[in-house]
Amino acid sequence: MKTKINSIGLEKDPKDTTVVVAMSGGVDSSTVAGMMKKDGYKVIGITLKLYDDAKQTAKSKQCCAGQDIMDAKRVANKLDIEHKILYFQSKFKEGVVDNFVESYLAGETPIPCVQCNQTVKFKDLFEESKNLNADALITGHYVKSITKNNETNMYRAIDTNRDQSYFLFNTTREQLNYLRFPLGDLMKNETREIAKKLDLNVADKPDSQDICFVPNGDYVSVIQKFRPDAFQKGNIKNLNGKVIGVHDGIVNFTIGQRRGIKIAEKDPLYVIEINSNKNEIIVGPKQNLIKKKIKLRDINILTNKEELDGEIFVKIRSTGKLIKSKLSISNNIANVELLEHEYGISPGQACVFYNKDNNGDKLLGGGWITN
Repeated sequence: MKTKINSIGLEKDPKDTTVVVAMSGGVDSSTVAGMMKKDGYKVIGITLKLYDDAKQTAKSKQCCAGQDIMDAKRVANKLDIEHKILYFQSKFKEGVVDNFVESYLAGETPIPCVQCNQTVKFKDLFEESKNLNADALITGHYVKSITKNNETNMYRAIDTNRDQSYFLFNTTREQLNYLRFPLGDLMKNETREIAKKLDLNVADKPDSQDICFVPNGDYVSVIQKFRPDAFQKGNIKNLNGKVIGVHDGIVNFTIGQRRGIKIAEKDPLYVIEINSNKNEIIVGPKQNLIKKKIKLRDINILTNKEELDGEIFVKIRSTGKLIKSKLSISNNIANVELLEHEYGISPGQACVFYNKDNNGDKLLGGGWITN
């Protein structure tokens, strides 16, 4: 008799299926671990220690350090599942923190969460899960995934306010076929209700909001810690090339920023361009932030070429809307033509591709914005 397909799309009985759950210590990943245990899977929880922070507290809005590791351990004990801690501080420093700092010094606006997924979570954790002979790696990301004929595709989550598909565009096809995202069909309040029913101590724990190694969102202090030489004064110029002010370091600015320019003009000034080679900030009126064409590097494609032909949708920031666009790709370089206006597009951010089918907004891939 043919084995019935289980809840994660595999032809195995849950009791014969081993899954690794990435447990950050928050309510989402803890709930996923509880859901898998309740459904009868053999669950191994793995928590990554990514950085050291002596100031970590129970009220912290960060993740992946001190208190969170203890919370993950408590949840694992409550669920009676195996739990491991992997110490990845040096890999995280090299693959994520250093990249974050250098990106700002180059006049870009980086996305460390994508780098973390790419270099630590879905690479090293993927390999560790394979070494444990797990059938799947499960995470608490709000992404809808559909597995059919052993191939998994990613979609925007039902809870679009929580959707994290933008951060996962660089996932490889091999990783995606191994990954599962059980929360994609749930609203956040439903996740917390499940956590309460499972009697998890993290059911009411606040969400992590800051970048894990950036306390209180103060990214400038992180750069100052690792590169104190980065804060060099330079010129602020208008669009005609005239010097109209002085800045204290380009790392204090991002494209589209208005605060901190400190120059009085008839119309408000915004950062239009950051020239790291000349240590200059170019400012101008808001309408000059409108862009219609974007160039991308390091393209990652998760679908066949036909789905990228014609009109697609792109997101150029994690909280942004889907924008109708056209795409052309050659030699791992992409040119995107936006068919709708968008402001403040910054190098260093990701441009992520989607289209719409019967299952929702399907993630097709993406690339890094260069200009």
